[in-house]
Amino acid sequence: MIGPSGAVRVMVATKPVDFCKGMEGLATLVRESMGADPFSGAVYVFRAKRADRIKLVFWDGTGLCLFAKRLEDGTFRWPKIEDGVMRLSAAQLSALLEGLDWRLVHEARGTPAPAQPG
Repeated sequence: MIGPSGAVRVMVATKPVDFCKGMEGLATLVRESMGADPFSGAVYVFRAKRADRIKLVFWDGTGLCLFAKRLEDGTFRWPKIEDGVMRLSAAQLSALLEGLDWRLVHEARGTPAPAQPG
């Protein structure tokens, strides 16, 4: 994927937004509705009323970026529509963008090191 990866903060607006908004309008929503800084380096995720479209806004260090995707078949898995914000991991964001159920992606579990014989 072009854009953020690795240890990135992902903030998801759970309520649908007007998809006529571009990056400036979505950055304003980040500030006013989510109470966050659109230039912090976090990825902010928005959905349309129809759950087949998604937009991401993020600051890459040199400029504000807008990523948009429309699924040709199916819909994005989305939490229950309500006011608020939720967080996803980078792996969950990747699953969401692929149209997969991101709720099935969990953080890596620590594996204990084997005991030394002796």
